[in-house]
Amino acid sequence: MRLFLIPGGLWEPEMTAQRFWGHSGILPALTARGITCVAPDRLPRPADWDTDTAHLAEALPDGDVAIMAASNGTTPAIALARLLGRRLTALILAWPATCGDDRADRHTRAALSAAGATGDTIENLLTGQTLRGVTDARIRELSPPRAALIPAPPASPFHRRHTVTALSGLLPSAHVLPEFPEPPRPEFTGHTDRFASTVANWLRPAPGP
Repeated sequence: MRLFLIPGGLWEPEMTAQRFWGHSGILPALTARGITCVAPDRLPRPADWDTDTAHLAEALPDGDVAIMAASNGTTPAIALARLLGRRLTALILAWPATCGDDRADRHTRAALSAAGATGDTIENLLTGQTLRGVTDARIRELSPPRAALIPAPPASPFHRRHTVTALSGLLPSAHVLPEFPEPPRPEFTGHTDRFASTVANWLRPAPGP
């Protein structure tokens, strides 16, 4: 089983794959469970989602692969899922970043502006429907063999539960897995083994009778 890991973050150069998946313990925990992980860094300051996606596409391995994407990484994951077609074995959208929420968008807009993003770049990155940078119709067109959603706790201001509910409607075959705090936030500490087991067990379900 090969798993392509896309970290969260948006114009946060410090949010590397190693910080998100490695320092949190997720990467070594998945590897210990027999999953071969590919975890590239995203572009630190992409002007748009197409540029972010094209950068990640260069790191895709040959052959079949599953994708697990976190937070704002779920947007390029949708495009990569379309690109992979039948090579995609599973899609996990973890803590999908909420689009169109006034509080979240105000915070993100201010952070992007402070980091030097132009007005056009900010609009490119924040505009969307259920997910930033992608229409609901594009998500609805996906037909991954298996799909799963991982919600954040209800109190999370940037990963609202209604986003997972909406994605469940757009991907009607998707399984909603147990909620977890998002790494690398301190609240994730202590959840690594359970998270890795949840993901590994879903990726490799027990054979039927």
